[in-house]
Amino acid sequence: MKNVGYYNGKIDLIENMMVPMNDRAMYFGDGVYDATYAANRAIFEPDFHIDRFYNSLKAVQIPFTLSKTELRAELQKCINAIDSDGVVFVYWQSTRGTGPRNHAFPKGCKPNLLIYITESALTNLRVPYKVITVEDTRFLHCNIKTLNLLPSVMAAEKAKEAGCQEVIFHRGSRVTECAHSNVNILKNGTFITPPLDNLILPGTTRRHYLEICTRLGIPYLEKEFTLDDVFNADEIMITSAGTLGVPVCEIDGKKCGGKAPALLRRLQKAAVDDFIAETGFTPDVL
Repeated sequence: MKNVGYYNGKIDLIENMMVPMNDRAMYFGDGVYDATYAANRAIFEPDFHIDRFYNSLKAVQIPFTLSKTELRAELQKCINAIDSDGVVFVYWQSTRGTGPRNHAFPKGCKPNLLIYITESALTNLRVPYKVITVEDTRFLHCNIKTLNLLPSVMAAEKAKEAGCQEVIFHRGSRVTECAHSNVNILKNGTFITPPLDNLILPGTTRRHYLEICTRLGIPYLEKEFTLDDVFNADEIMITSAGTLGVPVCEIDGKKCGGKAPALLRRLQKAAVDDFIAETGFTPDVL
């Protein structure tokens, strides 16, 4: 299959799949999701993504019935069905279920599981991003990976219209994260990332970079930083499942970063090497 769509056990091409109109995703975005990449039919860092998915389910009280082992088997089934041994994007979500529109939780409905797999590519780390800053007006549960992404969609479109690839959200002067990534900085040889709280998503690649820093003996800090800190950083790094540390070269039209290329590349190489070690696939990104 050129791509794979899955809904509650049924598998077909994405364009042939149908979702019930009363799925609670339609009216309320009443669900959670996660996503990662696979290569050579091997999921990259599956345990961290699946654990985060179950944490999100618990946070919004969705009574998902599959075990982690069963969910991973369904994901693998879909990955095996696509006609590609290269890099694929792996997305899955669960909604509270299907039932008549009602704000309160409906009784008796079972959670729905949707999966899709498409050919994709990791972000080219050789090409730095241009970004814009946007006031973070999202809700106060950004640590939960819910389907309610309209503020991020609007911000991402604003960046696109400005000829940029991402946004950096901030609440006042405090930097939080990006529209669909985490933002980190390098300063004086230290990797700095915002602390985990309800204002940012606990990114798996963010976590991976802390592991890399420990392994390589590079100091790191989990602490709040400001827009001024970002503009004055030696490097700014965007991380997500498919973006293994792309640098930022311009913010709001002002040049930035580019002051610690050796450390940046050392970290990037470690992240890419880990991807290769786990999947057996060498992406052309560095």
